[in-house]
Amino acid sequence: MGPVTAYRGKQVLILGVLGHAGRMSDDGSSADKASAADSAHAPERTDAAATGKTDATGAAATGKTDAADATDAGAVTEKADAAAAEKAGPAAPEKAGPVDKGAQTLVILGASGDLTGRLLLPGLGALVAAGEAPPLTLIGAGMDDWDAQKWRERVTGAFPESPAGKTVIDGTRYVRADVTRSEDLRGLLEGADRPVIFFALPPAVTAKACEALLDVDLPDGTRLVLEKPFGTGANSAAALNRLLTRLVPEERIHRVDHFLGKSTVLNILGLRFANRIFEPLLGSEHVESVDIIFDENLGLENRAGYYDRAGALADMIQSHLLQILALLSMEPPTSLDPQDFRDRTAEALRATRLWGGDPKTASLRARYTAGDLDGRQLPAYADEAGVDPSRETETLAELVLAVDTWRWAGVPFRLRSGKAVGSSRKEAIITFKEPPRLPTGLHGPERPNRLRIGFGPDRFALDFTVNGPGDPFELDPVTLETDFGPGDLPPYGEVLHGVFDDDPLLSVRGDTAEQCWRIVEPVTAAWRDGQVPLVEYPAGSAGPAETLLQ
Repeated sequence: MGPVTAYRGKQVLILGVLGHAGRMSDDGSSADKASAADSAHAPERTDAAATGKTDATGAAATGKTDAADATDAGAVTEKADAAAAEKAGPAAPEKAGPVDKGAQTLVILGASGDLTGRLLLPGLGALVAAGEAPPLTLIGAGMDDWDAQKWRERVTGAFPESPAGKTVIDGTRYVRADVTRSEDLRGLLEGADRPVIFFALPPAVTAKACEALLDVDLPDGTRLVLEKPFGTGANSAAALNRLLTRLVPEERIHRVDHFLGKSTVLNILGLRFANRIFEPLLGSEHVESVDIIFDENLGLENRAGYYDRAGALADMIQSHLLQILALLSMEPPTSLDPQDFRDRTAEALRATRLWGGDPKTASLRARYTAGDLDGRQLPAYADEAGVDPSRETETLAELVLAVDTWRWAGVPFRLRSGKAVGSSRKEAIITFKEPPRLPTGLHGPERPNRLRIGFGPDRFALDFTVNGPGDPFELDPVTLETDFGPGDLPPYGEVLHGVFDDDPLLSVRGDTAEQCWRIVEPVTAAWRDGQVPLVEYPAGSAGPAETLLQ
């Protein structure tokens, strides 16, 4: 794109950014009033094998349940993880070599679930239609008793028409299988070319499937793809990592966070490191605070089975928002080589901790009550079907964190995620410090400079102050904004593209997953002990009256 230009009287600002030509609004507000796209989380209905009820040991059974969604549902219990780790033994010592880019096999475990139909298959279809997929065999597996025609109809409905897509559809097959049984998994992988195993399952079932894979001789080049959450805490995440690395090397484990597609990551890195006017200012000398906000004007949307056990903290902050924090606070990587890039994000998260170390002052939890949300009456969260009020699950969470590095020491990073909030708001806001003083004679509204980065759609805005029309001594706020260039593929298309190319750039590394849990564990412990009260806010409102945001 060309440069973005903002005019205000005789003032001219020319700024080179990644994206499309932008607009400036004289009143300082965004010129584009459209709200960000709704979250692409998978709802809780999923493949019957994924959602089968478990006995006291967590073993999967057949049948359908509302227990968890295929993207986020459930949790890997500490007991199951410890047993898995003991069985897994030490991590595999070998390093991953390059994966042959020839024929590959995508095996989807949980193929009849919602994640597969709503997100995974459309992403794959877009990748295939764009000519970016390798020669591919697609195998779906699950407990549902589907015939070949029903599975083919699901794939066909998700794929755009293309010759390459027709080839994949003609060759696809569905296998009824218990994904927690070694015998069934062995049959699925027999003869597979460099398979990609995608666990479209609740985490507890994913762990059981991984344990079963220990008894399977995996084909060369096997890669594993998992959805968050990765464990239920730092210890369980470490146990899961030991299990996974017993199966394949770390370089072939793809812990995916579809919230951060390649275009979003590169947009943030390009804005920070390709514009010298910004990078020298991003640090404690010039920055007052950093806010990372993901508010949704949605309720549970039939996801109570998962959400009531997770809550806003584990659902969004522990994973997605901490990844954004790492992108905003990391030091410049030498390159976008996966090791360089992921070393830098891990370094930033290792330096991150609770502000002041006290969950009572650095965290907030809240739950919505009945209210009007977008013209419809929403019942109180505690009255929603499938919710256990005694759990006191939060639907809105706020944390204040510190990144204890030379660059960011003393700058609060405030993270917030909430449901049933009146206005959808999905952005990171970097607020700069006020000038030390204005020359006598200049006057106008006091508003700090702010750099805003929006998510879904990705956009950029800069709030600043210029001399207004008429009285040259009067200062007016203005906003420069632009949309970033959209990615060519949907998030799951980008995820699969990286997996097929053996590129873990967008994958969460094992140590990073553990660090994310370490950061929030003092908060979850304090909340369990009742040290932080659960406050309320009406659905459709801006959130609780008291907030950690300023």
